Amino acid sequence: MSVTEREPGARARLAALLAPPLLWLILAYLGSLAVLLLSAFWTTDPFTSDVVHSFTADNFREILTDPVYRTVALRTLGIAVVVTLLDALLALPMAFFMAWVATGRLRRALLVAVLTPLWAGYLVKAYAWRVMLGEHGIVNAVLAPLGLHGPGYGTTAVVIVLAYLWLPYMILPLHAALERLPAHHLEASADLGAGTLRTLRSVVAPAVRPALLAGSVFTFSLSLGDYLTVQIVGGRTQLLGNVIASQVTLDLPLAAALSAVPVVLVVCYLAAVRRAGALDSL
Repeated sequence: MSVTEREPGARARLAALLAPPLLWLILAYLGSLAVLLLSAFWTTDPFTSDVVHSFTADNFREILTDPVYRTVALRTLGIAVVVTLLDALLALPMAFFMAWVATGRLRRALLVAVLTPLWAGYLVKAYAWRVMLGEHGIVNAVLAPLGLHGPGYGTTAVVIVLAYLWLPYMILPLHAALERLPAHHLEASADLGAGTLRTLRSVVAPAVRPALLAGSVFTFSLSLGDYLTVQIVGGRTQLLGNVIASQVTLDLPLAAALSAVPVVLVVCYLAAVRRAGALDSL
């Protein structure tokens, strides 16, 4: 028998407990999204730049027809995908080593090493990478004896820094999933004659798939909405985030319409992940 069935007033107390955060969620989050979508259908006066509250779809039409905005949107989407794939490739072996190979102090030290960057400020980490990727930074100093040169500032630098920033959000869910994987599953696979690759494909991959997709939601969505990294190490690279930021003071309805693009992309990605049933066991 549940608590609500045993205590007649338990349901009312639970509703009273959940009402404030739910109300805040509806007003602050869903309400702001509704205002964002509504303002995207407004326009601006061409002479005064004041917002005109008249319904029009011109902003979305401009985004769809202007090749500049299409290029920026596709570049942002491509960077988000590359960052997510790169983080997945880096996080899988690291999480596996932490969960199954490292023991005792080494495992705790690695876990602290993964968590420590989260304690540092976003801007501190981004500017540290700016120094390292600079003309006289440590990256060029290491590559110079080999006759090579670092990527400098640009799209490659943006991918590197974003992958570094969001890597812990991929490692932690994978580590948790691998820790929950029973050891006898791996032993049974070995007893049945399965090799390493077959065990990874048939035993490990299904177990970590929900965690991998959960981590990808963080890396993908955070990369889509980021605008500071590209300003710090992106050089002349333009992404949706900094294009939106530049339009806020010039054309607020257009900025709102541009803001709807990453929102729609994230919602579509979440719907695809949910439809695949990958998050059911989280």
